[in-house]
Amino acid sequence: MSMRDPRYDILFEPVQIGPVTTKNRFYVVPHATAMGMTALEEMIAFRKARAEGGWGVVCLEETMIHETSDHAPLPDPRMYSDKYIEPLARVVAAVKEHGALAGVELAHAGASGPAIYHREHPLSPTTKYPHYFINPIAARTIDRQDIADFRRWYRDAALRAKRAGFDIVYVYCAHNLSLLQDFLDTRVNKRTDDYGGIFENRVRLLRETLSDVKDAVGDTCAVAVRFAVEDRRRQTNLTALEDGRRVVEALADVPDLWDVNVSDWAWDSGSSRFFEEGQQEPFIDFVKKVTSKPVVGVGRFTSPDAMVSQIRRGVLDLIGAARPSIADPFLPNKIDAGLQDDIRECIGCNACTAEVMTSSRIRCTQNPSAGEEHVSGWHPEKVPPAHNSDASILVIGGGPAGLEAAHTLAKRGYQVSIADAGSEWGGRLVRERRLPRLSAWGRVVDYRVGQLQTMPNVSMYLDSPLGADDVAGFEADHVIVATGAKWRGEGVGRNHDEPIPGCDLPHVLTPEDILDGRLPEGGSVIVYDEDYYYMAAVVADRLARAGCKVTYVTTASDPSPWTHNTLEMVHVVNSMNEAGIEIVVGTAIASIGPSSVKVSRLLDGRENEMAADAVVLVTGQLSEDELYHQLIAKRDGGLLRSVERIGDCLGAGQIAQATYDGRKAGMRYGTSVE
Repeated sequence: MSMRDPRYDILFEPVQIGPVTTKNRFYVVPHATAMGMTALEEMIAFRKARAEGGWGVVCLEETMIHETSDHAPLPDPRMYSDKYIEPLARVVAAVKEHGALAGVELAHAGASGPAIYHREHPLSPTTKYPHYFINPIAARTIDRQDIADFRRWYRDAALRAKRAGFDIVYVYCAHNLSLLQDFLDTRVNKRTDDYGGIFENRVRLLRETLSDVKDAVGDTCAVAVRFAVEDRRRQTNLTALEDGRRVVEALADVPDLWDVNVSDWAWDSGSSRFFEEGQQEPFIDFVKKVTSKPVVGVGRFTSPDAMVSQIRRGVLDLIGAARPSIADPFLPNKIDAGLQDDIRECIGCNACTAEVMTSSRIRCTQNPSAGEEHVSGWHPEKVPPAHNSDASILVIGGGPAGLEAAHTLAKRGYQVSIADAGSEWGGRLVRERRLPRLSAWGRVVDYRVGQLQTMPNVSMYLDSPLGADDVAGFEADHVIVATGAKWRGEGVGRNHDEPIPGCDLPHVLTPEDILDGRLPEGGSVIVYDEDYYYMAAVVADRLARAGCKVTYVTTASDPSPWTHNTLEMVHVVNSMNEAGIEIVVGTAIASIGPSSVKVSRLLDGRENEMAADAVVLVTGQLSEDELYHQLIAKRDGGLLRSVERIGDCLGAGQIAQATYDGRKAGMRYGTSVE
């Protein structure tokens, strides 16, 4: 029986936070889920899974204190009416069922909350346009009565949170999404009264709000402040060396807990393409030197050794997590049981933030059960037993979808064989993980292969290309085809219904060529993006590193527009600029010649020529489904029992979709909905 490594005992020590005590140092910080009040059962099941997995504290995300602070269309919980007490009390009860403390992040979004659901006017220390949503409405300057109202809203919401049973009540001042942070920021706060100007005035409302909340609920609830010590997006007075530090010094022992980070969300939850584990430490490591109260922070921590290091070096008291807790809700329990090798480590792809930004239910590439706990009834660790443990299943394709399907089916108890034509497991990730900035994505493969290799009911075969006759001869009870997809070479995509003239010229390449190590011979390269996610930017980066003069051309109005949702666009643009990559947006390739391309601006049709020694077309993928259709014919001819296709073989998409497809295939086999 596995036992906890004594090196990690410190992670399981209790921590006192004001009037409450955690059972350990694992802390799920407030983070968005895009569930909100209309998806209460989903919210309950999601938060409950983290408590069940051993986290000592589980917090709800931004929970709005007033109608002027609504984030619609993004769904957030609410606490600005008594009618929300009972629903959120159910969330609290689910969290406490497993011995965790329940926290709630009470918030007012200030100018970044468009307040469109209630048709209110956004609020700001001084008039400005909302800076988070593109809304044609100015935030109004709040007056003295508004300030008094704001303080009352916070106090009332805190009292409701107490009645709902929350153990930790937050005052929110972070992510450029808070009216309180706006008061601290001299770019936004231009007031000339005693809430503006000098530092003592700008910090006044935060001090008053914390005192109000402590007076209201501090007898039984811990009062936390979530504070961004530095705004990394732009030049501001809020830095760890200036007012960010001064705030902590001025209010050092006022709250019961400091939850510290950096702004805005694109830096706080920076993706693994641009940020390493623990990247916030240089900005927040001063906090524990200033306050006697416990400190929690984040850093996409997945390694227990890194967690222990944070505590022993006096950086943090509590290990905060958003994305790692999404990727593996049972991370604490696994460390406690000596099973740290079984942790599903977050890959930092930010598929979770993308679903939140699009107002969809949260999802995770590593953990397909995230967001499906209630909707699909999927548990992060438990699976239903096989309906027939003698049934044999053949999975063809060892990429993310195939590996996830094989793992789920093997956990259920089926006899599973998985075969891949290549010499390495991983499918698309065999090569993609070797591209610039994508190495962490390889954890998708490493986790699943590591699990499968320890399972006695699994047989794994590399270098095993299978034809339809081979599969039929295998006589499996069920065949899952996960043979992936290939990048298109003719340029058909969002803007092109027919092949681009000149696409067959020898200097026209696809991502497959770059992935295979075939780099352009000439020095001037156009990378054409109609995929709109990461591949074109990564290819451009790879070519720039190889010494090519790269021009990135896209039909979109922004480069890599889907990365707005993964919080990466600003970093993508910055990295392109640093690499000397020219960016051309809103432009389509009309035709390709031997040494140039003809392009057309989408807005006005104006045409131009651009020199190019080579062109890389990143316009879309086609499923590799020929084997599947051959097997369907075998099945219809009575030579095969059952077959299905999943992942990119079914339809090319994100890796998160592939792992979801794999889990779905593994869970439904042998059921009535198969």
